Amino acid sequence: MKGSNHFKNTIKAYLDQRAESDVLFSFQYSKPEKNIDDCVTYILNTVKKSGCNGFADEEIYSMAVHYYDEDNIEVGKAMNSRIVVNHVVQLTEEEKAEARQEAIRKLQNEAYNKMKQPVKKSKKVQLNPQPSLFDF
Repeated sequence: MKGSNHFKNTIKAYLDQRAESDVLFSFQYSKPEKNIDDCVTYILNTVKKSGCNGFADEEIYSMAVHYYDEDNIEVGKAMNSRIVVNHVVQLTEEEKAEARQEAIRKLQNEAYNKMKQPVKKSKKVQLNPQPSLFDF
């Protein structure tokens, strides 16, 4: 199975959390003949059979739980695939403050560099020049 490690870790984290909060599931999850690699292979084969390209997190998690709930489940062949996992990065208050300070420093440097640049002198162009009697 060539699923991404991030996908595997995301599924495993969900299953670990579910096993902690659901005693009945924890028995299913601890079966020695079940493992995370076969679980991910089962999910990939189920997704391929469906013909769909995008799934909600809950749908994928329910496939993982189904793999552990069923004793006689056909995992399918291992396959090479590219998996995209959507996740949100949560920053701490300290990281947010640091990013804010870095943005302010960058803005100040840009403004300072702009002020250091020499001013280009341009010709004065009169918008409505006065006609002259002496210009031919």
